[in-house]
Amino acid sequence: MPKMQPSAENSSDGKSPRPWIRVRDQGSLLVLAACALVMTWSYWWYHGGQRGLLVDIDRATPLEARFQVDVNRADWPEMLQLPGLGKTLARRVLSERRQHGPFRDVDDLVRVPGIGPKTLERIRPYLLPIPKDTDWAAAGLQPSQRAN
Repeated sequence: MPKMQPSAENSSDGKSPRPWIRVRDQGSLLVLAACALVMTWSYWWYHGGQRGLLVDIDRATPLEARFQVDVNRADWPEMLQLPGLGKTLARRVLSERRQHGPFRDVDDLVRVPGIGPKTLERIRPYLLPIPKDTDWAAAGLQPSQRAN
């Protein structure tokens, strides 16, 4: 009878690869990993993950800062704060005031190109009222000393 050589699979010399987890343990590990994934997904679903409710944020009511601008004294940065007045309209207001003098009334802003009745009504709550009679104050006169 001829001598049989030991095969590489059956050799006990330590060169054959051995799995780090036994075959019967691999099935158990697969079941545990699947259970963990199902539980993670269930937690996400239950707490509103599909609706975007997973992160709770305390929402404070927005604060509103009330301010009013004197159109006859305000500079360009102050004019920019008015709602609906961009850079161009703010520059036009300042240019109009420089060329034709101060505005005598808030309604006088319609003389600025680009400011119509709708824009004026939108910015009116943010404008300080302009006193009707300011000439005597600029001249340093008391109301009783005004010219008749």
